[in-house]
Amino acid sequence: MSVSIVQYFGEQTNKCGYCSGTNCSKSHGMHAYRLACEDYQDLIDRGWRRCGNYCYKPQNDKTCCPCYTIKCDALEFKLSKSNKRILRRMNKFLRDGKRDPNEQQHTPGQPKNGDGDDVDVSSSASESQPQLPDKKPSVLNVEHVENLVQAHVEQIKTSNTIQVSGDPSASLLANNKIKAFAPNLNPPRKKAKQMRIERRQAKLGVPHEQPQPQPKIQEKTLKDFLSAPKETDKHQLKIALVPASDTQRTCTDAVFALYRKYQLVIHNDNPARLSLESMRRYWVKSPLKHKKIEDLPNVGYGSFHQQYWLDTKLIAVGVIDILPGSVSSVYFFYDPDYSFLSLGTYGSLREIDLVQTLAERVPALKYYYMGFYIHSCPKMRYKGKLSASYLLCPETYDWFPLTDEIRNKLDAKKYHRLNPDATAKDVNEFLNQHLNDVMLLINPQTCISYGRFIQRNDGDVDRDVIIEYSKLVGRVCAQRMLYVNMS
Repeated sequence: MSVSIVQYFGEQTNKCGYCSGTNCSKSHGMHAYRLACEDYQDLIDRGWRRCGNYCYKPQNDKTCCPCYTIKCDALEFKLSKSNKRILRRMNKFLRDGKRDPNEQQHTPGQPKNGDGDDVDVSSSASESQPQLPDKKPSVLNVEHVENLVQAHVEQIKTSNTIQVSGDPSASLLANNKIKAFAPNLNPPRKKAKQMRIERRQAKLGVPHEQPQPQPKIQEKTLKDFLSAPKETDKHQLKIALVPASDTQRTCTDAVFALYRKYQLVIHNDNPARLSLESMRRYWVKSPLKHKKIEDLPNVGYGSFHQQYWLDTKLIAVGVIDILPGSVSSVYFFYDPDYSFLSLGTYGSLREIDLVQTLAERVPALKYYYMGFYIHSCPKMRYKGKLSASYLLCPETYDWFPLTDEIRNKLDAKKYHRLNPDATAKDVNEFLNQHLNDVMLLINPQTCISYGRFIQRNDGDVDRDVIIEYSKLVGRVCAQRMLYVNMS
C-alpha cells in the first residue's frame, strides 16, 4: 500500500522569479514526505507542482505573474517548421559531426529570430525555482507511518464501519478517479448508420466494398526524425532513463558539473548556492514512490532522469515524473557549449516521444505536462508554441485549448477564469461536510480521522487551516492523503 503523507505550510510570499518583483509572488505550499503517483497526478491537475519534496500552488488571482498549468496531448501533437528544423540540425550534427556555420555566433539563451520560435525552450527564460519556506517539516519515519496507516485501514475494514460523512458518493468519486487511469481496452464501436448499411448490403447480396483511400502525402512524424543511429554516424547520441533514486547515477561528478555549468552560464546563478546538496534537494529528491507498470516493467511510475550522452560525454539531463496519465517535465539542464543544437527544445521533443511510446502500452498515459504557462511574462510564452496544448482553468479545473482567443483574453487581463461557463463548478470541490473524513497524523503513533479527533477532544487542531488545505488539494486527495498535524 502506498499512502501520501503531507504537511501543509499555508500561504507563502516570495520574490518573483519571472518579473523579479519583491514579495509579490503568492502561493500555497506543503512538504510531501511521500506521494502516491495517482495523488500527484490529481494534484497537478489542480495547479500544483513539485520541486524536490516541496509542492506549491500559485494563488493566480493574487500573485504578480499568474501561472497556468499547461499540457500537450502527445497523440495529437504536430511538428512545426521550427521543430523540424531543430531535429534536422541534430541529425546532421550526429551524421556529419559538423556544426552549421550559421550557428557559430549564436549566444546561449538568445532567440534566433524575431518571434523567438526557434529559441531553445530551456534557455529562453529561467523557470522559476520556488523559494523554500523557513519552516521545517516535522521529522517522520515514513515507513513507520505507512505501516500505521495500513493497520488503521485494516482495522476499519474488519469492523465494517466504513462511512463517508453520510455521503456515499465520496467513495464512489474516489474510486472513479482511480479507474479513470486504467487503459480503455474496449475497441471503438462502429456507427449505427454504417452497421445498417452493411446489414442491408448483406441481405441484397451486395459485396461489402472497402472505400478506396485517397492518395495522400504522408508527413514525417516525430519518430521518423528520431530514427535509429547508424554505424557511419560521426557521433552517437544515447538517452538513458535512470530512476531518480539511483543516486549512484544521478549524483555523479559528471551530472553535478553539468548542472553547475548550466546554472552559471545560462542563468548567471550565484556560485555559492550551487552545491551538490542543493542539486539533490531540488532535482534529485522526490516524494513519489516508484510503482511498477504491468505492461512496462522496466519503466514504472515515479521520478526519473533522462540522461543525454553524446558519445561518452554527458550533455543534458531532463528531470521528469512518469505518472498514470502523463509525463511531467520538472527541469532540464544542458551543456551551454551545445546551445547551437537547441537542446531545450530537442529535450521537449524527446519527452513527447517518450509519452507517445508509453501510450502505445498504457493508452491513458498520453499527456505531456510542461509546468506553468506565464502569459504575463512574454519570454515565458514559448511553451504555448507546442501544438495541441491546453491550459487548466484555475477555478473549475477543466482543460481548454490554448487558442488565440484565450491569448487575447490574457493580453487584456493577466488573470482570467478560462471556463466561459459562469455556472460551471469544480466537480472535485471539497465542502465543509467532508471535513470529518480528512485523516490526521497527530503524533508518530496515532492516525485518526478529523471527526473522531474532535469527538475525543484530544488536543488542538486548526479547523480553518485544514479546510483551506482540503479545498486546495480537492475532495479526493483530501480524503486519500494523510495530513500531518504534529506540533
